[in-house]
Amino acid sequence: MGAIELIKSDLFRYAGTASSKEFFKTYAKEAGFRFSVAFRLVNAGGALKLLGAILWKLRNHQQIQILRKTKIGYGLYISHGGPVVVNPSTVIGNNCNFSQFVTIGSNEGKAAVIGDNVYIGPNTCIVEDVCIGDNATIGAGSVVTKDIPSNATAAGNYAKVLNFNNP
Repeated sequence: MGAIELIKSDLFRYAGTASSKEFFKTYAKEAGFRFSVAFRLVNAGGALKLLGAILWKLRNHQQIQILRKTKIGYGLYISHGGPVVVNPSTVIGNNCNFSQFVTIGSNEGKAAVIGDNVYIGPNTCIVEDVCIGDNATIGAGSVVTKDIPSNATAAGNYAKVLNFNNP
């Protein structure tokens, strides 16, 4: 997928449409979307990369700390504009939703792998090399230190699976 298609997929997550009018409206209003645009363009090629480099320098480094080399699938949604801190070795799947005050980190070098269609609630910490399966929901205030299977809802400190197929 090219940078423009990735931006359109991110825009659709924010606005429910990918029109140019909605792009400008959402870009002006949503800090998370502004980050997504800069991230997608700075990792593109050609003239788009130059525009991306400018937008990357202008972004608010205090609110969303995700490095350029982080692997992120299409349809990223960062609610409330952060703050979000993500270790660069994290792999984020498609259509993921990060709420405010999410931290994904590692002291050992390899951080989490987040599956597709994952919702991560506010004030959540995901620690070390864990795998969060597809369609998982992580409740607010959770500390995730072990793998969470696909289609599971988990919450708590330390996060435990509460149920399956019922987010």
